[in-house]
Amino acid sequence: MKKIDFSRFLIVIDKPSGPTSFQIVDFVKKHLGLNKASHVGTLDPKVTGVLPILLGRAAKLSRYFSKSDKEYIGIMRFHENISREETEKAIKNKFLGKILQLPPVKSNVRREIREREIKEFEILEQEEIDFLFRVKCQAGTYIRKLVHDLGMELGIGAHMAELRRTKAGIFSENDKEFANMYDFAKAADEYKRGNSEKLKNILIPIEIIEKIMKRQDIEDKEIVNKILHGSPFFKNYLKKIKKTTGWERGENIALFKENSLFGIIRIEKSEEEIEKAEDDELIAIPLTIFN
Repeated sequence: MKKIDFSRFLIVIDKPSGPTSFQIVDFVKKHLGLNKASHVGTLDPKVTGVLPILLGRAAKLSRYFSKSDKEYIGIMRFHENISREETEKAIKNKFLGKILQLPPVKSNVRREIREREIKEFEILEQEEIDFLFRVKCQAGTYIRKLVHDLGMELGIGAHMAELRRTKAGIFSENDKEFANMYDFAKAADEYKRGNSEKLKNILIPIEIIEKIMKRQDIEDKEIVNKILHGSPFFKNYLKKIKKTTGWERGENIALFKENSLFGIIRIEKSEEEIEKAEDDELIAIPLTIFN
């Protein structure tokens, strides 16, 4: 059996309640015999759901996936009776769009007020003081704090009883590759015994990154080699490639050769500036090299 190069893959685990996100990563590393892996978007121990994990050297790509929107379904428990109508009114008036959040005391970030965007926040069901809700939000939003602040706004208090992440950017609990801990462990054990079929059904190629950023194919071996050795992207490189249209200053571009990802660059000039640039001017710099 041909061994799998795990460094070109990621997996999406259905995190159970109890272990930390780091413990789940350690579990994956142990079963695949890896020294390195990295999860995308920390989930609190009691929170379940979608936890993408980049394997081996693919861990260097985690920062690109971590900025994507997240979606959750949960239960918030109010401390007194309140109507659905009053709750929905408060959400519409104060908790949709751009909001300000102070991270909770028990967090791994500096406690300072930050702006976050709540793109969707809806009540799905109500059973007495328990409200089933769905939230789609900017990465870095604290749902527990969102629920707490809503309870304070309503003057009765509230806390999060249950929470599940259903989407993390382009990854969803409905994806065919989505795997629970038991199925992952079973697939990894079968791989060790020479059967890779189940594990291959779970692995997601890193080339999926083209779903979150523009793709640029480069087949010229000389240019590819220069970039792999850390060379900036110069204007004269465009003479040997068919450029993806619409490059914008500050955006990241995924570089492909023969349908394989080999790097990420950041565009340093506008489309107009690129047109006017001299051949020896750099127009992009390498952020991540993957060889």
